[in-house]
Amino acid sequence: MSDRIAEAAKLAPSASLTVEEVRSVRHWNEHLFSFTITRPPSFRFRSGEFVMIGLPGEGRPLLRAYSIASPAYADELEFLSIKVPDGPLTSRLQKIQPGDPVYLGRKPTGTLVADALLPGRRLFMLSTGTGLAPFLSLARDPDIYERFNQIVIVHCVRQVSDLAFRDELESQLAGDPLVQDQALLQFHYLPTVTRQPFRTEGRIDALIESGSLFGHPLTGSAHFDPATDRIMMCGSMAMIRDLEARFEALGFKEGSNAAPGDFVIERAFVG
Repeated sequence: MSDRIAEAAKLAPSASLTVEEVRSVRHWNEHLFSFTITRPPSFRFRSGEFVMIGLPGEGRPLLRAYSIASPAYADELEFLSIKVPDGPLTSRLQKIQPGDPVYLGRKPTGTLVADALLPGRRLFMLSTGTGLAPFLSLARDPDIYERFNQIVIVHCVRQVSDLAFRDELESQLAGDPLVQDQALLQFHYLPTVTRQPFRTEGRIDALIESGSLFGHPLTGSAHFDPATDRIMMCGSMAMIRDLEARFEALGFKEGSNAAPGDFVIERAFVG
């Protein structure tokens, strides 16, 4: 029996998990990859939510929370992951191939959803690394373009090859079946790199300080204003903690599903 067949034999659905098939895998560089899996007909999620993904472990499934990168209307589910050589799950997950089975949690959840934000004019989605994933889903949600006049994804990475999905985002989501027309007018993408030469360099806080985060083609004030701006953050704990303190000092209030506010973070990923 091959290793892949043996692995498949270990997976069985449960009350909390389904078993899905890997459809595609894309390796962006030596430490970043994305993959798609089949989507159960009954699986529903709100743009920005996360779900558990996993493989068999010693005695129990080995699971990790992954934000869903695909739009809510897609037939497949897509995820973005780092490669950790000695990571219990990612050391194995990075080797998956089309046809392989993986576990999928039955219940998506999360706070990076539009329902947790008050109405506003500009929506800033601030991300580092794989924190981009939920914003890929949100940026392709037609509802976002009804709620906000301008939608901005800021993606901060160490090297240029870490800018996953760069072509799709730079095209302003051209070809998207539901939002391409709105995105052409309302969607903006600001990639920034910290350890290699690039057209925009520096961490997100530096872009805020310099005002370059609010440059053309954005309209409105060259600073964050709780009267008009709404913010989502996902990525490194250091970035989130620093910016959370900054926004609270400006008068922004954190929102939740129960009590919408001015900014949200995904606390499931923050230690």
